[in-house]
Amino acid sequence: MDRMFRVLGFWTLAIALMALAGDFIPMALLFFAQTAIFVLLGYLKLSERAYILIFWGYMIISFTGVTYWSFFKMSV
Repeated sequence: MDRMFRVLGFWTLAIALMALAGDFIPMALLFFAQTAIFVLLGYLKLSERAYILIFWGYMIISFTGVTYWSFFKMSV
């Protein structure tokens, strides 16, 4: 399970580099921070239950944030 967080780190790094190339600086910084967190978590050697709980917490926070942003902050 720890390898999965390193894979997530790889993909968030790819997204961050593409955002940086597209001049989306705030998005790139957000994804660079996620990359650092995922790679760090990948090397902590936690239990599988801890990794699953961390991942579900991440998913709930990110989906709530995207829903809030798309509903309240984006212009029509």
